Amino acid sequence: MLKIKDLNLYYGVIHALKNINLEVNEGEIVTLIGSNGAGKTSTLRAISGLNQIKSGEISFEGKTISKLPSYKMPHLGISHVPEGRRIFANLTVMENLELGAYIRKDKANISKDYEKVFQKFPRLKERAKQMAGTLSGGEQQMLAMGRALMINPKILLLDEPSMGLAPLVVKNIFEIIKEINQAGTTVLLIEQNARMALSIADRAYVIETGNIVKEGNAKELLHSDDIKKAYLGE
Repeated sequence: MLKIKDLNLYYGVIHALKNINLEVNEGEIVTLIGSNGAGKTSTLRAISGLNQIKSGEISFEGKTISKLPSYKMPHLGISHVPEGRRIFANLTVMENLELGAYIRKDKANISKDYEKVFQKFPRLKERAKQMAGTLSGGEQQMLAMGRALMINPKILLLDEPSMGLAPLVVKNIFEIIKEINQAGTTVLLIEQNARMALSIADRAYVIETGNIVKEGNAKELLHSDDIKKAYLGE
């Protein structure tokens, strides 16, 4: 479904991504784990067209998207929940969700999808008329995910959904990620909480200083001694 081949990305003279190869098959949860500054967010931003790549190829459903501008990605079914949530703080919860559906023409289904989002995130329904900037961190993360789902995506790119959240909220967010996947949306998950990410993913890639150093079945990597030492604090 999504394929990255020999991807190189620079920030000025800094070589941030070095010949990255990564694949996400339809229906999977794939996670990319690594420490801060390893290149996780850069990978997602390259897929979304937010960062221009130097060389290599990104393809989605067999079509090359490496040179496409970021605003075209939602039209293809690619939805990105950025690091730090990036909700519209001065708009209400409902207005944020409406903006998520801005490219859609199927008006009849949009209202059904609002209800689906509210079923997944009941707290958002309670706060539909509240300004998004007044929500708690966990509620803002739910809103960012709900807004991304309103595009009705084929693939959801999630960047650090657990960042800064209490453990109980994190557990809830990861349960919802599993539900979203089981309902038919493919997920590429970037996450510093390696244990949580590996516990729900099908496959995983490990990135260090811009290089993919390991890949494989997520459950096997969860029990790998190297991964335990480097990322699980064991």
